[in-house]
Amino acid sequence: MAAGGSLSRSERKAAARAEILQQEEQRDRRRQVSRIWRKPPAERSPEECQVLSESEDIVRELERRRKRRERLRRRQEEVCDEPEELKRKVTELAAAVRNAKHLVIYTGAGISTAASIPDYRGPNGIWTLLQKGRSIRATDLSEAEPTLTHMSIACLHKHNLVQHVVSQNCDGLHLRSGLPRAAISELHGNMYIEVCTSCTPNREYVRVFDVTERTALHRHHTGRMCHKCGAQLRDTIVHFGEKGTLRQPLNWEAATEAASKADVILCLGSSLKVLKKYPRLWCMSKPPTRRPKLYIVNLQWTPKDDLAALKLHGRCDDVMRLLMEELGLEIPRYDRARDPIFALAEPLRPGEEGTHSRKPVAPPPGTDPPPGTDSPQEEPPARPGGWLGRGCAKGARRRKSN
Repeated sequence: MAAGGSLSRSERKAAARAEILQQEEQRDRRRQVSRIWRKPPAERSPEECQVLSESEDIVRELERRRKRRERLRRRQEEVCDEPEELKRKVTELAAAVRNAKHLVIYTGAGISTAASIPDYRGPNGIWTLLQKGRSIRATDLSEAEPTLTHMSIACLHKHNLVQHVVSQNCDGLHLRSGLPRAAISELHGNMYIEVCTSCTPNREYVRVFDVTERTALHRHHTGRMCHKCGAQLRDTIVHFGEKGTLRQPLNWEAATEAASKADVILCLGSSLKVLKKYPRLWCMSKPPTRRPKLYIVNLQWTPKDDLAALKLHGRCDDVMRLLMEELGLEIPRYDRARDPIFALAEPLRPGEEGTHSRKPVAPPPGTDPPPGTDSPQEEPPARPGGWLGRGCAKGARRRKSN
């Protein structure tokens, strides 16, 4: 020992070597125990059984990991209620809808899968495929149309059975279903809307094409300018790692107010793994007996299942079809010629025609071009892909790497 109680250089090197050797021995021991533990008990030799009995801490850790993997696997499984059971549950849900004084609907990617838009955590969802190391196919959202569920929700709102809709989706299909802007809170933005944040209040531009072609995490400028003040326009998408600050289309104020008044919340097609992080949406400051009753429609487990008054294991379109029948309401058919986006869209100005190459939402053949589209001779060639295929993939990989 050197003077002053500190180790000499040679002693420090010897201690470091000893620590490295000890770590290597522990790794070798863990590998050995893991190899033996994976064997069926009947195939273990007496010597191997002795190794396991002398390594109880490692065995316990291996057991914990196995149970955790099994729990995660079960949570990713899709479960479908039997037809009669689903119908019984829908009858109970219909009674709750009829008796609700203030019903709020929370929607996730599962309501858009019928429009050929992939979800996130289903068997073929974006997160699921990326976690398996598989590539995802870019989706052209200009071809997507509101689903039976979107149209049913718009109908329920029209009949004053639903007071507000809180959506995690950026596909704009709620808007295109005819649901009024004031009745929607699009917490993660809308791919058809760009805004000028230099104007007060912020000036919105609804387009008939995906405005996110040039945007990404922390890069939101779309390449177009405000017609009023000349400032750069930005998209409204809230990526992972960002905090949404725009008043519209996020509409957090209305979402919070609706949740505070709700006596029933219906969750459709959402894993709730993101929404659960927003305590304002669940009235967690209220005593449990005064919180809204929760009804969940999802094929997979959600973190709110234990708190739900009823969990329906079914596809959103199937459940909503049964629900609308039970309520005696006819589901309106989507008519692209009357899509509200055409009336809301802001036309591009001269010189802006080449600022995007995304395929616009087009009216049916034989109808006049909507005001927000470029003329056919000026429309640049469509490029495959869309916000979902590009932005979500980037965000998913970024989240995975973190």
